[in-house]
Amino acid sequence: MCIRDSLKASAGGGGKGMRVVREPRNLQREYAAASREAATSFGDGTVYVERLLEKSRHVEVQVLCDSHGNAVHLFERECRIQRRHQKVVEEAPSPVLDEITRKRMGDAAVNAARAVDYEGAGTVEFLLAEDGEFHFLEMNTRLQVEHPITEAVFGIDLVKEQICVASGAGMSFSQDSLEPKGHAIECRINAERLPTFSPSPGNIKEFHSPGGIGIRMDSAIYNGFTVPPHYDSLIGKLIVHADDRPMAIKRLSLIHI
Repeated sequence: MCIRDSLKASAGGGGKGMRVVREPRNLQREYAAASREAATSFGDGTVYVERLLEKSRHVEVQVLCDSHGNAVHLFERECRIQRRHQKVVEEAPSPVLDEITRKRMGDAAVNAARAVDYEGAGTVEFLLAEDGEFHFLEMNTRLQVEHPITEAVFGIDLVKEQICVASGAGMSFSQDSLEPKGHAIECRINAERLPTFSPSPGNIKEFHSPGGIGIRMDSAIYNGFTVPPHYDSLIGKLIVHADDRPMAIKRLSLIHI
């Protein structure tokens, strides 16, 4: 095993079951910790080794494939801003990809889906290294929490498309017809206690759902809602869309919940 590798839970997700190994003497200790957390979280303690790419960006590509042989990608989402390996802010498109890398990454995602005869909506995730090369991370065979920013940029209802594909119908668009418009950012709203960011279940005394042009709030909470202690601390998603990235950031900064 090389220095600066990482261990990752085979059945993992949400940043659980991951450990960095910087020196060989730490391997046994970190393996035991990763396996233990994986077994507790997912019922499977299997872990694998992957190359550690520090200072990389987490970039993912939305794909959609139907039973008629059609497979498309809806470009990428930037997911670099994370805490404890858990995404907290996402945006589309990525502010750092050039058109050549964007096309290569999109083609790679579609080819990966085709290689396993995939059907439905899915997300192929990559790490973008400092040298500009990207590396396959994993594929999530479902819609992601952050799929609304892709919907905002393309004006496509991905949930509807996924249901149509599952029913045997073809998707309503082709790769050539896809044209992104503007920039979208999503912020995850979590019920957490500062400064530890630990889950904070309890009663919501006051909640104001933001609205207006280019603003979308996905949540089931309301005044008097009780956040249960049994689930993830995510209680809402705030999505903004504007003509460009600076305008999207400004629109986001003016919102108060």
